[in-house]
Amino acid sequence: MLNSSSLISVEEVRKLQQNWIETRAAAIEKEMGAEDGREFLFSVDELQKFLDFVKEKSKSKNPGIRIYLAAYNENNKKGATLFLAPTDGTSLSSGNDYTLQPLNRVLQGWPPLNY
Repeated sequence: MLNSSSLISVEEVRKLQQNWIETRAAAIEKEMGAEDGREFLFSVDELQKFLDFVKEKSKSKNPGIRIYLAAYNENNKKGATLFLAPTDGTSLSSGNDYTLQPLNRVLQGWPPLNY
């Protein structure tokens, strides 16, 4: 069951995203000469299948998922992306589990949709 203390309010999310837009999006846009992606979509079914895959294939009894921001190369117009990488635990010091493939085939909203 999900720990409700991990959830945050819609108002807090909007403030956090606005902080990101004001402190990072403008710099990225200036550097790239265009707006970049900042929101990504996975289906719940795809996420559940990936989580089930990690639980089944991981050698760890308590694997985790680390989320990385990434970018395609300059010749590819897709811009920003992210990937979910299995870990061998759930602490900040847990290492990545390089025996399992990360999840990346994510949908990117364009233009970016604010929360």
